[in-house]
Amino acid sequence: MDRMRRVGLATLAMRPGDRHPHVMLHVVPPGSNPPRQAPERVAFDRAELSAILTVYGRFVAAGEWRDYGIDMLREVAVFSIFRRSAEQPIYRVEKRPKLSQKQGQYSVIGMDGRILKRGQDLRQVLRVFDAKLIRVVEG
Repeated sequence: MDRMRRVGLATLAMRPGDRHPHVMLHVVPPGSNPPRQAPERVAFDRAELSAILTVYGRFVAAGEWRDYGIDMLREVAVFSIFRRSAEQPIYRVEKRPKLSQKQGQYSVIGMDGRILKRGQDLRQVLRVFDAKLIRVVEG
């Protein structure tokens, strides 16, 4: 084997005069460390995003909110809400699955870092915005 090139768990080898490379697989014995995988990230599922975007859309229509951002990290998924795109978020909707057996995995956090509402049911937690929307429409 004159030319060899490692590609992941395999090696491609070429002999002089061969048209196609030979593939040699590298077997990982049981008990040894498997190849590293990317760490799993917390994410909002389709139903959760739908509930959040429904509330977000109402405030956009009222002219209160203009932008949002989504972060998916190892321990938390965050939906950040902005009044303008060049500032810090005025609200954050967070999902922390590790807190699901304690205070609840969903929370709404204000600009100052205070938790405005926390619970197990996302739709119930998002109701914290209902009173704010009524004030916006009346004012």
